[in-house]
Amino acid sequence: MNIITLILFIAGFVLLVFGAEILVKGASQLALVAGVSPLVIGLTIVAYCTSAPELAVALQSSYDGQADIALGNIVGSNIANILLILGISATMLPLVVSRQLVRLDVPLMIGISFLLLFMSLDGQLGRVDGSILLAGAIAYTLFTIIQSRKENQEIPDQDTPQTQSRQSRTSLKKIVTQLGLIVFGLGMLVLGSRWLINGAIALAKMFGWSELIIGLTIIAVGTSLPEIATSIIASIRGERDLAVGNAIGSNIFNILLVLGMCSLIVPDGVQVSTPALNFDIPVMIAVAVACLPIFFTGYQISRWEGFLFLSYYGAYTLYLFLNATQHQALSRFSTIMMTFVVPLTIVTLVILVMRSIRTTIKSG
Repeated sequence: MNIITLILFIAGFVLLVFGAEILVKGASQLALVAGVSPLVIGLTIVAYCTSAPELAVALQSSYDGQADIALGNIVGSNIANILLILGISATMLPLVVSRQLVRLDVPLMIGISFLLLFMSLDGQLGRVDGSILLAGAIAYTLFTIIQSRKENQEIPDQDTPQTQSRQSRTSLKKIVTQLGLIVFGLGMLVLGSRWLINGAIALAKMFGWSELIIGLTIIAVGTSLPEIATSIIASIRGERDLAVGNAIGSNIFNILLVLGMCSLIVPDGVQVSTPALNFDIPVMIAVAVACLPIFFTGYQISRWEGFLFLSYYGAYTLYLFLNATQHQALSRFSTIMMTFVVPLTIVTLVILVMRSIRTTIKSG
């Protein structure tokens, strides 16, 4: 790996982060002008924007014939969005979880994760699969925005016609400005993704790692940086609904929109490797399922649950590296995880859910 490739690899990360930041700001302001709630902004507009790096990387790698990077990037990003992003945010400040997330969005995330596994059983995501996923993304977006606007319309508008006219002119100016920022941010994302892919391939060859491992770790975390920054800043500023909504919405759009578009646009579709089918996608599903009982207990993610998320992400990353290098500690590590850690976590979650149900019954 020469110095120029390394510089471009780092520059790719920088462009992805700053491009996504510009895009997020523009899209967030655009959503506010449209009159939707902060949670909906997190679930749709911000989620769309912070999923843009995954889309750029997945499309570029799919066209270049690097299918493992495309799929590994999506699966790894979805795992990082929950374990890493929500883990970091919750350790800083306990996150409040909206009832809408628990009743609709998290179950939807779990459902489409299982749908991805089912579609991948034949080893490929073709155009039919892509059409279904993309249609789901459009339907989810429309439903969420329409539902939010209906709720906002229930609040009476006290503005005079003159005030509404001035606001309309101001809104039009803001829309044009934010659209310009969005286009500029997208341009940075496309260029950054190209440099990032080239650097990742060079890294894979240098260290002997598979492209799947690179996609699941380095690129997954790199393209998740916009989500990390957005969720941490939202958590610090008290917009905790936005922090959680951003992570959940990004996971939904990563599967429905990103994989949907890649499967539909790329001529040969997205190839699904055996390791991804047997391990990485099931891990993504397990992480999604683990969200529901944790979110359900008190409708918040506490600090200790944030540390639990982070510890599991560390264990997952360690397993990837042990497996990639075929380290002698791999067998012992896997035994400890499957014999002690995973069962203990399941028991803990069951106890928490039972306590929550008991408390709800008593209060009712």
